[in-house]
Amino acid sequence: MTLHPTALISPEAELADDVVVGPFAVLEGPVKLAAGVVIGGHAWICGDTVLGEGTRIGWGSIIGADPQDRGFDPGCRSGVRIGARNVIREYVTIHRGAQEASHTTLGEGNFLMTGVHLGHDSQVGDDNVIANNVLFGGHVCLGSRAFLGGGSAFHQFLRIGDLAMVQGNAVVSMDVPPYCVTFGKNQLAGLNTVGLRRAGYDAAARAELKRAYGMLFASDLPLSKALEAAAALAWSPAATKLLDAVAKPSRKGVVSRS
Repeated sequence: MTLHPTALISPEAELADDVVVGPFAVLEGPVKLAAGVVIGGHAWICGDTVLGEGTRIGWGSIIGADPQDRGFDPGCRSGVRIGARNVIREYVTIHRGAQEASHTTLGEGNFLMTGVHLGHDSQVGDDNVIANNVLFGGHVCLGSRAFLGGGSAFHQFLRIGDLAMVQGNAVVSMDVPPYCVTFGKNQLAGLNTVGLRRAGYDAAARAELKRAYGMLFASDLPLSKALEAAAALAWSPAATKLLDAVAKPSRKGVVSRS
């Protein structure tokens, strides 16, 4: 264990034997750090926060602070759960849940670049790349293997599907379906074909997803009628995931083509 002499570490904290804590970092309350965790200088990890094996926290990041919710009760018992092998760079903020026994969660293998903010109760899957200064409102749900461009901002209570791609500086207040590319303000650009190929989807799977996407977003049918037509056909699990995300969106609805 390597603990800088200027670090402040609560007696309630539980640290694995090989944890590294940098200068002027603060571990406040019953935080739990698994094997191989590295905490950068001036970072603040607080409350009921758990960091999984090999996760790295960058300089000045704040994990586990109270949510930015004017109705929040500071006495609420909530926390943050972060899985293994995440890279969380400088000045990232991840706030704890806003309701009793709730948690903001981050899966495994994610890369959060400088200045990312995850609002309270957000749920993030695995192997996502979230570029500089991306902002999540509360209760955002992100799948896995997505790429979110720098400066993009996401309204609360929406969903972003697996292998989605969002352009930098986009403003998103509706669901982004799996495998889809979004730009501007809730504008749908097409399928993330490069991401699908890199993820191992073969030509047949990509062709089927293209056919499903075309039925939903590139036909002359209203979306409700397109969904009815698609429901009458047989689809693979991947295409079914796309159709279900569009058929059963969050309260925000789904992005569309202009």
